[in-house]
Amino acid sequence: MKVLVTGASGMLGGAVASLLRDRGAEVSAFQRRPAGIPGVTDVRGDLTDAEDVRRAVDGVDAVVHLAAKVSISGPEEEYRAINIGGTSHVVEALRARGGGALVNVSSPSVAHLGRAIEGLDATPADPERARGPYSRTKASAELLAMAADGSDGLLVTSVRPHIVWGPGDTQLVGRIVDRAASGRLPLLDEGMALIDTTYVDNAASAIVAALDRIEDVHGESFVVTNGEPRTVRDVFHGWCDAAGVPRPRLRVPGAAARLAGRVIERLWEVRPGTDEPPMTEFLAEQMSTAHWFDQRRTQERLHWRPEVSLDEGNERLAAWFREHPVRG
Repeated sequence: MKVLVTGASGMLGGAVASLLRDRGAEVSAFQRRPAGIPGVTDVRGDLTDAEDVRRAVDGVDAVVHLAAKVSISGPEEEYRAINIGGTSHVVEALRARGGGALVNVSSPSVAHLGRAIEGLDATPADPERARGPYSRTKASAELLAMAADGSDGLLVTSVRPHIVWGPGDTQLVGRIVDRAASGRLPLLDEGMALIDTTYVDNAASAIVAALDRIEDVHGESFVVTNGEPRTVRDVFHGWCDAAGVPRPRLRVPGAAARLAGRVIERLWEVRPGTDEPPMTEFLAEQMSTAHWFDQRRTQERLHWRPEVSLDEGNERLAAWFREHPVRG
């Protein structure tokens, strides 16, 4: 099988491309800069350029679409161009070549409406009520991709990995550890919200399982997690201990953090900083609201089980930090 992976320069995309390669697939990676994965062919291009995408898709049997703008701030038009426009380009490129398989990698945030999620399966993507530009545009992108299922020889499924982390992660673990090391990481409502997370190898194997099973599961969306809900406090403590940095000592009421997040977002729109804002309303909601999921349908339909437990993942993370210590 010839498979194109978009966004393979990221942690999860790289893990997916490597796993497909190891299983004997002929893998190409599409992104703006080389992914640099041994045995994987780099195809450089821009997801917002329809011709670049058509060139990348030419000759492949399947696409695993991970590339996206992932952040908690920034102009919504940028998210729309990449997350919605890019997904549209992938779908149209596959249609133009006569179809194929598409695993659209989405996010549980497409159905997170600011309320607690406790033991639910994948509920419908809701771009009108999803929180923040990332979630709204990913919701629209998922609906766009899923609407194409069954047309022009195209089979589509969406996988929503939840809070993916692992060694070398700069998007999430790196930011949490850096803030903890500098004493700027708060626990909201004592960090007692119960949440699911997903170790990167498990997320990658679930995505590959969705591709393997796409003839049976096309038209369906799946939330993927480790299936081991823990409190935000326990998750943060595990990462901080692995990195050898102090556990968070700041305590902030969740309601106060959400209010502060709204204010900071408005200020950031007027005068953006050089990095992401320290808090947004969406981030405060994620840190103070339960979000854990029923994994029974996901595991049954994909014929998949997570192989790396959270404890083993933290051990692997600690081993990585021993080789890449946090600078003081």
